[in-house]
Amino acid sequence: MPNHAFPREVRLLTPEDYDQVFKKPVRAGCNGMLVLARKNELSHPRLGLIVPKKVLKRAVWRNRVKRLVRESFRLSQDSLPNVDLVFLAKPGIGDLSNRDLTSALTRLWAQISRQLGKARSS
Repeated sequence: MPNHAFPREVRLLTPEDYDQVFKKPVRAGCNGMLVLARKNELSHPRLGLIVPKKVLKRAVWRNRVKRLVRESFRLSQDSLPNVDLVFLAKPGIGDLSNRDLTSALTRLWAQISRQLGKARSS
């Protein structure tokens, strides 16, 4: 049965965790967002979020984006390889509707999975 929880174990918590992802990441992005990924030694994927105040001024807007990213990750984590992911919000993300943001994230998760699948086989 798929695990659709979002416990502490599937989050990037420390600066060291984020630094590992920033060293030679696999990148996937579209308008308003960028996802960096790097293989991990765990048995599950993990997610970290970076939604700067410079990009989305109001806390309500930042929290909406973070909530949608967490939900998309939570529903997709069983199909993702064992990777650490960092989601970065870029200018223009505030213009996306919830539906557009969710569908873009689904495409990005699939793109990351394909890229890391290629890297694994070569």
